[in-house]
This record gives sequence, C-alpha cells and structure tokens, in this order.
Amino acid sequence: MGTEFPYELGTMCYIEVAADGAVSQGADRAAYQRALAGQSRLFAVWPGNYRSDLFAIDDLDQYARGMGWVHDETRTGLADHEHQVRWQIGEFERNPNGTYISVDLWLDCGCTIRDLRAFAEQMRQQRGWDVATSGGYSGVGPRFTVRARRRSLGPQA
Repeated sequence: MGTEFPYELGTMCYIEVAADGAVSQGADRAAYQRALAGQSRLFAVWPGNYRSDLFAIDDLDQYARGMGWVHDETRTGLADHEHQVRWQIGEFERNPNGTYISVDLWLDCGCTIRDLRAFAEQMRQQRGWDVATSGGYSGVGPRFTVRARRRSLGPQA
C-alpha cells in the first residue's frame, strides 16, 4: 500500500516472528532493527468491523517512515530543516491565559503540516514548544492552527 498504509493507527496490532519461530506482539525500534538484520519478520493486523486483515511488512524503510522513526518529508509535509515560523495567539482563542492555547502560525519556509506529531517534535527541538498532539490541528493555505502550552512559546505568549 506504500505511503497510504496507516502504520500509526491506534488499533493496529503488530506481530514479530523471530527466526526461531518465537512470536511476540508490539512494534518498537528494537523489533525494526531485528527485522532489518534478518533476525525476524514483522506483520501488521488491520482490524475491521467484520474481519481483520494480516499484512506482511516487506518494506521496512516505509514502515520506519510511517512510524516516524525516519523522517519522511512526503508523508509529513515538513522538510528536515529549521522552520521559519510566524505565529500569534489564535484569533478565536477564548482563554489566552490558559495552560494550552490555540496558536495561528505560518510556515514561511513553504512547509505544510500533514503529521502533527512530526511537527510537534520539530518544534520541541527547534524552539522548545510543547505542541499538543492529543487533539487535531487545522490548516487553510499557509495558515495553521495548533494547540500549544502557553509558557513554552516564550514571553510573546
């Protein structure tokens, strides 16, 4: 399925089968490294309403990108660079003194947010922002709105 496979889907079940036949559940970087080394094979069970489908993960690079372990600009919309960000407190923010606030931002570097977790991680590393990933985000054209911990934004907030 390529980039369309929902690797980070919360209900996805991962199975690792070691070369000796031992079976374990879960997906982590260690399992990925073992699969890369040929010590095991990885499978994903995609649950549905009336049946579940089993997929062999045969493209380990795509799997690592989908899990966010390897940066993928196509999937995330975010180049791996220092972002040029302009921001202001969200125009519809009703409680600008709250712990988390809405922030309108513009990525002047031309990037687009397609993966909130990837964006949150980049902003944490680059600016020390604490961007909430439990909710959604919105974006229209070059403007995006995210929720962020007010104090992590610095004195401007």
